[in-house]
Amino acid sequence: MIVVTGATGTVGRVVARLLARDHPVRLFVRSPDKAGTLDGRVEVVRGQYDDRDALRRALEGARAAFLVTNHPTEPDDARFAEAAAAVGLRHVVKLSGFSVGDPEADDFITRRQQENEEIIRASGLDWTFLRPRAFMSNTLSWAASVRNEGVVRALHGGAGHSVIDPRDVAEAAVRALTEPGHAGRAYALTGPEAITAAEQAEQLGKVLGRPLEFRELTVDQARESLLRRYPPVLAEALLRSAEHLAAGRKAHVTRTFEELVGRRPASFGQWAADHRTAFC
Repeated sequence: MIVVTGATGTVGRVVARLLARDHPVRLFVRSPDKAGTLDGRVEVVRGQYDDRDALRRALEGARAAFLVTNHPTEPDDARFAEAAAAVGLRHVVKLSGFSVGDPEADDFITRRQQENEEIIRASGLDWTFLRPRAFMSNTLSWAASVRNEGVVRALHGGAGHSVIDPRDVAEAAVRALTEPGHAGRAYALTGPEAITAAEQAEQLGKVLGRPLEFRELTVDQARESLLRRYPPVLAEALLRSAEHLAAGRKAHVTRTFEELVGRRPASFGQWAADHRTAFC
């Protein structure tokens, strides 16, 4: 049995679907109706990390788990580690972030990810950390302006970013969950190239068959946009992270995915073609 948390999120949903083809899977989710329909041997436990009994029920009898936590202040990794140790879970594959390995990254989100990795390391569990760059799917935030105005707005639009298809992150997670030899490893995952937001807009326009206009946001405009979606502490952390983008610190491309899976990661153009209807 393999447990998948975060199965209503971008990566967790794909991890669950891939695993269910060949393995018994148990989902630990707050809202089971958002997890979609899965073929195969799938169980569902409804709950949240602060529900100790539900978390233990989800982990009982499992040999491995895919862990996704994203609350900015709740000690969800510690809750998971405690429950996992109590039921004898052997291996956890945790979704973390690329910047954890960057000694110069010091924003709030990175510090939280670093702290959570340390909690898992200290738990006594076998662990594998997946550290992806930003997801290509983040560009779905452009969908409304693309549909209504034919415009893409972004901060630091000329800075290269080695973004990755979240489906590739999910495939890496499945490898780590089902194959031997991944315990104690941290995998820094990127897409195949560093691409700017302006280039993403151009490629998306080609997929849609119409040119898109790119408009550079000021920092104040970006802050205003972020505050409509996130609490201030996260908005400021994302702006701080964007400074590293502007300085070229997010353009590095690794071969980790190719070495792990045996193929090149998907390009942004491939991702855009597969998701074009979201922008129509």
